[in-house]
Amino acid sequence: MDDDKVFKALADPTRRRLLDLLCERNGQTLGSLCEQIDMARQSTAQHIGILEAAQLVSTVWRGREKLHFINPVPLHEVYERWVRKFERQRLTLLHDLKNELEKE
Repeated sequence: MDDDKVFKALADPTRRRLLDLLCERNGQTLGSLCEQIDMARQSTAQHIGILEAAQLVSTVWRGREKLHFINPVPLHEVYERWVRKFERQRLTLLHDLKNELEKE
């Protein structure tokens, strides 16, 4: 996984919105996505291209339609590497605080 590509892709609110739309209904065409974000086809295609480069979106051809699907694996890898370790520390602190308060 290329962390820089994933973070770059996630840094843009339009790309996050596209991921939200695919999470709500996976397997959408570019046209369908364009309608929902009120953006020109070319601009939407550029955003999708960045998401594809980060492997956050994959595509499948069904006849003449190109369907876009969210790929949660890079998000999970970011979570495992960058978020989870901080959660563990926070939860340990809350657990210790709870134990101290219950002693009193």
